[in-house]
Amino acid sequence: VLSSGTPGVGKTTLGKELASRAGMTYINVGDMAKEGELYEGFDEEYDCPILDEDRVVDELEDKMSEGGVIVDYHGCDFFPERWFHIVFVLRTENSFLYDRLESRGYKGKKLQDNIHCEIFQTLYEEAMLSYREEIVHQLPSNTPEDLERNLDQIMQWIEQWTKDNN
Repeated sequence: VLSSGTPGVGKTTLGKELASRAGMTYINVGDMAKEGELYEGFDEEYDCPILDEDRVVDELEDKMSEGGVIVDYHGCDFFPERWFHIVFVLRTENSFLYDRLESRGYKGKKLQDNIHCEIFQTLYEEAMLSYREEIVHQLPSNTPEDLERNLDQIMQWIEQWTKDNN
């Protein structure tokens, strides 16, 4: 399972809770990259490290081949298509997203570019171009009720997939 979307949409909250409910392994790619120093430089403009995508893929390959993994990352075009049976792109209304990002200390260009990314559905389009259309789904992620609904929906999908494939 891939959980994707603009920073601040709730990927981590959803991913951790889903892993707990489904008994799956949760991997936050940003945290994994930080621990393994899987970077190829630093972006001064956005004040953040630049992910070494090839090293991330190498690092994840064995875990992904075992299955039962929820991957959480905003981008998705560098992950092999074979890794995912379903892709969820979380979407958040800008008023909610702005407050979430601002509370994380995002400001200036970094804040504006992430809001624009959400407005223009950049990560949804990236997912649609990277994976088969029928496995990519958008989910609203504005409220705690949305989170519960999304968890229920994904759990139903996981249970059905497990029945169909075992």
